[in-house]
Amino acid sequence: MAKKRTVAPYGTWKSPITSDLIVAESIGLGQIITEGEDIYWTEMRPSEGGRSVIVHRSPDGSQRDVNPAPFNARTRVHEYGGGAFIVSDGVVYFSNFNDQRIYEAPPEGEPSALTTEGDWRFADAVFDPQHHRLICIGEDHGNAGEEAVNSLVSIPLHDDPQPRILITGNDFYSSPRIDPLGSRVAWLTWNHPNMPWDGTELWVAEFNPDGTLGKPELVAGGEHESIFQPEWSPAGDLYFVSDRNNWWNLYHWQENKVAPVVEMEAEFGRPQWVFGMVTYGFMSASEIACTLSQDGQWKIGVIDLNTNELEIMDTPFTYVGDIKVRKNDIVMIAASPTDTSAVVTLNLQSRESEVLRKASDVEVDDDYLSIPQAIAFPTEGGLTAHAFYYPPKNAEFATPKGEKPPLIVISHGGPTSATSSSLSLSIQYWTTRGFGILDVNYGGSTGYGREYRQRLNGQWGMVDVQDCANAASYLVSRGDADPQRLIIRGGSAGGYTTLCALTFGDVFTVGASYFGVSDLEALALETHKFESRYLDSMVGPYPDARDRYIERSPIHHTERLSSPIIFFQGLEDKVVPPNQAEKMVAALRSKGLPVAYVPFEGEQHGFRRSENIKRALDAEYYFYSRVFDFKLSEQIEPVEIHNL
Repeated sequence: MAKKRTVAPYGTWKSPITSDLIVAESIGLGQIITEGEDIYWTEMRPSEGGRSVIVHRSPDGSQRDVNPAPFNARTRVHEYGGGAFIVSDGVVYFSNFNDQRIYEAPPEGEPSALTTEGDWRFADAVFDPQHHRLICIGEDHGNAGEEAVNSLVSIPLHDDPQPRILITGNDFYSSPRIDPLGSRVAWLTWNHPNMPWDGTELWVAEFNPDGTLGKPELVAGGEHESIFQPEWSPAGDLYFVSDRNNWWNLYHWQENKVAPVVEMEAEFGRPQWVFGMVTYGFMSASEIACTLSQDGQWKIGVIDLNTNELEIMDTPFTYVGDIKVRKNDIVMIAASPTDTSAVVTLNLQSRESEVLRKASDVEVDDDYLSIPQAIAFPTEGGLTAHAFYYPPKNAEFATPKGEKPPLIVISHGGPTSATSSSLSLSIQYWTTRGFGILDVNYGGSTGYGREYRQRLNGQWGMVDVQDCANAASYLVSRGDADPQRLIIRGGSAGGYTTLCALTFGDVFTVGASYFGVSDLEALALETHKFESRYLDSMVGPYPDARDRYIERSPIHHTERLSSPIIFFQGLEDKVVPPNQAEKMVAALRSKGLPVAYVPFEGEQHGFRRSENIKRALDAEYYFYSRVFDFKLSEQIEPVEIHNL
């Protein structure tokens, strides 16, 4: 017999998914490395202040932390990091966050510093067995007041282990890969104003006997072709992903000729926001296991290199964040609409999977779980954009007849990024309280081809805003949302879209900005090297297009604002500095609009500490309850709201 539901307004439902439950039971899973039967991965632990820990799982199933506290395995190259550790013969080499030195961690015993103190940062290392050294990306911050210098460097392991430059001169480098014989190295490089998803070059060079590089040879790429993940086959052939046909597809370089391996309307690559990203690997000289994205959903496949045929496997996973391929199985970070991210092994013959580590042990009963619906909706210029819709769901509650739910539109960060349909407890926090969620992959997002990704070129602050507004209006037209309670929220670039939507549009009634951009000119002048020319493509070259920067910066048009906003900001954020939020807060306060500001000491770009993640989630819910005047379903620490 079905349980009788309590009739209560949307937004007031009591939820079993509390902020305490989310932060107490959750970790962030990152980079995976395998060596033989040993598996390593990183865990970002909010309960330990966001410390990144390398976990080693032995073949017998036992696990240990490689880097004990206070070691924090996280690199700051490009500020976003990634590729923070490598393993060779059971020895782990990792970048330590506090001093950015490389440390050597033996199978037993404490880590010890390999590099000396200085101004260098390191990422994306590979082991060079012929010369007993690491080859990695080095970023030199030794010239005060000047832009950091990036290079491909080597670091001897036991003979004056200081960085020695192999090649430099370009603005950026990534993805060094050494062939099976140890005789050649491949790498990617690009220059301002390109980002790696705009255009990169793939180069190869032979090692000289002394370990220096011979004459480099250009394999593929250029200003208008994005190359991703070069990889050598067991036979010594070079493979890579390119978007030369609009989609990031897999290619093969042999005898100085490039040929496609698989050509299809699917993405085998990702935007290289961080180092060490992997979407394919070799099972043998004749088979590749890979991941690919179609219509925003990630799939797993096997490619027969004799026929170049792709077999897509039937699995429950709709997101795969990393993949390491072994002979008979793959190890990956995977998720589905009903399961949060986990380190998973998948046997390629039996198709059976095993979960080794979950990002969260919280189990959500099906009666409370909102399953995302992939939607395509009409937008400006007769085009179509994409999103995932999560309807409100809670087994214990029903709503008064005729009431439509408040809708939260999420604008993802990047903006060259994408959202997925994998289970997010933070989304379920809202849906179980009676909010609808619309997670938008606006024009400019990845996963839908290069042309879709380039919709944002010259149009940031316009296309993304239009797509989010049209997505909300589409839900209203279907009868799935209350037009008087449309919320937009986002972080970083998504925070910029949020602020633009509230400043220049009239669809949304309230917003939440997490470390969002409000001043494009300040961002262009103050941000770090990796993104310092990002806006050239999305807005226009600065200072030539300065008028456009002013025109699209919410901070210069606060007279057009009429909506309440809550701001969340890390006070050590180097990507979007705190003054971006503080200027907006001051402007809204002086205008008399309801506004709240929640700053966090010690946080950078994105929150990593459990107490801050909890506080932000609950503070946002409290803010909406006051703005829309409904009763909270639980006791929450109040937030100071000015002008309410």
